Amino acid sequence: MNEITKLTPADWASDQEVRWCPGCGDYAILKAVQRTMPELGVSRENTVFVSGIGCSSRFPYYMETYGFHTIHGRAPAVATGVKLANPELDVWLVTGDGDGLSIGGNHMLHLIRRNLDCQVLLFNNEIYGLTKGQYSPTSRVGTRSPSTPFGSVDRPTNPCAFAIGCGGRFVARAIDTNLKTLPEVLKRAHANKGTSFVEIYQNCIVYNDGVFEDFTEKKAAPATQLWLEDGQPMLFAGGTKGLRLNRDHLHLEVVDVVDGDWQAADVLVHEESNKAVAQMLIDMPFPAFPIALGVIYCDPAPTFEAAVTAQNAEVSAGKTPDLNALIRKGQSWTVDGKPHAV
Repeated sequence: MNEITKLTPADWASDQEVRWCPGCGDYAILKAVQRTMPELGVSRENTVFVSGIGCSSRFPYYMETYGFHTIHGRAPAVATGVKLANPELDVWLVTGDGDGLSIGGNHMLHLIRRNLDCQVLLFNNEIYGLTKGQYSPTSRVGTRSPSTPFGSVDRPTNPCAFAIGCGGRFVARAIDTNLKTLPEVLKRAHANKGTSFVEIYQNCIVYNDGVFEDFTEKKAAPATQLWLEDGQPMLFAGGTKGLRLNRDHLHLEVVDVVDGDWQAADVLVHEESNKAVAQMLIDMPFPAFPIALGVIYCDPAPTFEAAVTAQNAEVSAGKTPDLNALIRKGQSWTVDGKPHAV
């Protein structure tokens, strides 16, 4: 047996003291990732975690892998450079709703549209936690914070809608404390070749505590969470309710399911590659509809780094590198009677 098969979750945990607020949802996500890594069949030496700025961005310190704690919003740019420099590396990008969708929104857009092979874990707590509770791009209208003391009037962005709008080919959602389903979503994200975008609802116990409790609380979960599985009917509330596609008006409807006969209720079967339905699932208003969780959309496409690598090989085939010729190539002008390359 090689080393990879013998690794345990403890092998993926660094010797650094984990420093988040007691009760922060980041602890649960960290544990879920550390538990998942041994099951992926990858090595620590070939794994890189990249982050930007924010509470979530302390993540690389706590993983016994290579990592970069970069600058605000620029984690996608650094992750792209890492993957292009060595396509064999397994790259994970950890960010938050502020870091990834505000100052880093432009970088995130290009990472997703290029379909770089990496896993993006976006921790969404609908607030800026590290900088003491200002409203973020995902904060709801009416959110009271140090920067919006009378309530935010901004319309929030939807991370999954952003990802699919950027041309994302893998979009999923999970919950920080659900240690049964979160690892399964992480495994699916890792198995996808391309940018895997995973929004994780994460509770900020200090500045936005309980913002998701309407659907994360144990008693509320069955009736408010729709866990999607490819090829399976979209059922929730213990199988007593489901989603039906109104084909006349092309929108989703909640229907009752009697005696488990979901077919009679015309409940929709989840098809991961159906982008139109995926958009509907992302846009469902809560609480009239449940929160869609799991893999919402998956339709793989060629990766960016594969195209770059193939192009470089084609262009350089049969040629001998000549740095001097490269430097002198192109337009030139004359200064003091001597030619200078542009």
